[in-house]
Amino acid sequence: DLPTGILGPIEPPGTDLGPLLSGLAADTGLSQARVVLPGSHDTASAVAAVPALSTPGARPDWCYISLGTWALMGVESPDPVVNEDVLDLNFTNEGGVGGTIRLLKNITGMWLVQECRRVWNKGGRDWDWEDLNRLSAAAEPLVSFINPDAHDFLAPKDMPEAIRQFTRDTGQAVPDNEGAVLRTALESIAMKFRQVLSMCEQLCGGRIETIHIVGGGIQNRQLCQAAADACGRRVVTGPIEATAIGNLMMQAVAAGDVGSIAQAREVIRNSFPVEEYEPQNTSAWDEAYERFLGVVGS
Repeated sequence: DLPTGILGPIEPPGTDLGPLLSGLAADTGLSQARVVLPGSHDTASAVAAVPALSTPGARPDWCYISLGTWALMGVESPDPVVNEDVLDLNFTNEGGVGGTIRLLKNITGMWLVQECRRVWNKGGRDWDWEDLNRLSAAAEPLVSFINPDAHDFLAPKDMPEAIRQFTRDTGQAVPDNEGAVLRTALESIAMKFRQVLSMCEQLCGGRIETIHIVGGGIQNRQLCQAAADACGRRVVTGPIEATAIGNLMMQAVAAGDVGSIAQAREVIRNSFPVEEYEPQNTSAWDEAYERFLGVVGS
């Protein structure tokens, strides 16, 4: 029952709102600056920076993952998708750039690894991210799995112990060292990507050929390769600073320097490095996926 008159107008990304208020312009010295709406919130700008190729009018054959502490995985849709399947699978319809809808699902991302590092370093270690990568790379693959989105991992005091306890409770081999804990976390995130990929294909009505991953999480190359292996799809990563780049390109579109979102993505493809990961050892991952589903439920 809130009066709608108190709400501001809804404007699309790329809208030029004009110059700064005079007081702000005087304080900052930005008298010539224009205020342009980016894709918001930040995931919309990150998706705008996905360097994907799309055919106008055709169903996109790619999906995106904006990977950081959390992971947002979904597809770009021309219209909202509102049906019982979307409700049952717990997807959201969020505004995107260029009149599109981001049909997506929230997944726990690098939070698991970040919290493990925090606990270990608080206990006297001094491990950086490369140290963690070496530990996890040395561990045996595809041994145990967790459900990354389980409530157990939302805010535990001791993330490594929470991961071990989950495997203990589900009758799996309990990770017996730090590398095994990390490997369990990373491979479980990759398996979750596979599960959500299947949901995306169900909702958009066709096979997805390429997974684009953007954001700071792509610096964990082990996870990127695991995503390709688990999903059996080509993974393309980059750019890292996707949110800032998508914001910038939306301003360029608004200014008329770039003609469209498709052209903006072409500029991004030509301006920032990307890496490609091809699936490897998929039969072992297929077998392990059945065990993962047994742990998290299909």
